[in-house]
Amino acid sequence: MRLGLAEVRNPSMLPTLRPGDRLLLGYGAAVRPGDVIVLRHPFQHDLLIVKRAVGRRGAGWWVVGDNPEVVNDSREFGPVPDGLVVARALLRLRPPHRVVRPGRRGRPRQGSPVAVLAALPSAVRPLRARSRRLRAR
Repeated sequence: MRLGLAEVRNPSMLPTLRPGDRLLLGYGAAVRPGDVIVLRHPFQHDLLIVKRAVGRRGAGWWVVGDNPEVVNDSREFGPVPDGLVVARALLRLRPPHRVVRPGRRGRPRQGSPVAVLAALPSAVRPLRARSRRLRAR
């Protein structure tokens, strides 16, 4: 399996992923229901999007965003053929300025090395299935 990095650019996967988060991707990794995947948009193949694979529907994956406010997913374009799935997201990597809580006026605090190390567990997080959420859809 080849590895790669991608950056999240829109809010369709909030609260799981925020714009600016980076993803460690596994190219060729098996996709299971609940996985976060990167795929080519069915109507615009040069556009890569990040969605959650809910399950198989016919010859493709039914994908949705975690943000119910954004509908740019299978509710709009239907199941996504396997050939459009690019990679599975393995880890979320949050930028360091996002990990340290903001100080006054929303600016990041100048964190001590201890504060930065304490914040690392929330900066690097595996992406797992959200089973309760999937059952609700």
